[in-house]
Amino acid sequence: MSTTILVIDDDINICEMLRVYYENEGYEVKTANDGAEGLNAFKLYDPDLVLLDIMLPKKDGWQVCREIREISSKPVIMITAKGEVFDKVLGLELGADDFVVKPFDMKELSARVKAVLRRYSAKDNKEDDEVIKFDNIEVSLQKYELKIKGKSVDIPPKELELFYFLAQNYNRVFTRDQLLDKVWGFDYLGDSRTVDVHVKRLREKLEGISDKWILKTVWGVGYKFEILQ
Repeated sequence: MSTTILVIDDDINICEMLRVYYENEGYEVKTANDGAEGLNAFKLYDPDLVLLDIMLPKKDGWQVCREIREISSKPVIMITAKGEVFDKVLGLELGADDFVVKPFDMKELSARVKAVLRRYSAKDNKEDDEVIKFDNIEVSLQKYELKIKGKSVDIPPKELELFYFLAQNYNRVFTRDQLLDKVWGFDYLGDSRTVDVHVKRLREKLEGISDKWILKTVWGVGYKFEILQ
């Protein structure tokens, strides 16, 4: 089956340009011109990747991304005319996988699409024997599931991926830039606050769970999942 891309943009010309380009690349392309229509199309077609504009009528891109993340971990690349760091950080916090600013180069966008699809496919194909278990907690990247004391806990995909990565590499310290690269999968965007926000939310979920491990801040460096002796 061909890979399906859903383009959600209120600019009909951009939708048509992306449709023609990616169909020539061998993808199946669906389009929508407002946020509400985009969400309906997502539920209808279950695309492999979403190219999502921010400034949309009816529901903006932030809300669309938020609602997609409530039901799916499929990749989302946000596309916008805005280039401020705030927009990038907010998009990442909502669970976007990448961020491209208009006007964009088609070859660059295509490379990002392929990279995000490769990362998603690699995670989707992991065997379940890679479930990570520590005292009172286990995390599965294949099932996108976090269990605390045997019970599943709701958690956004990027929080789970961050925790999985740190737990998989326990007792190793990673800078914020390294975590952006390893978990989000692309170069540092100029602001690492999104990592701090995700760590803060993880700590709220994990507070008081165990005295045998800790999600630790290494001041002046970054974060690590530390096994306590």
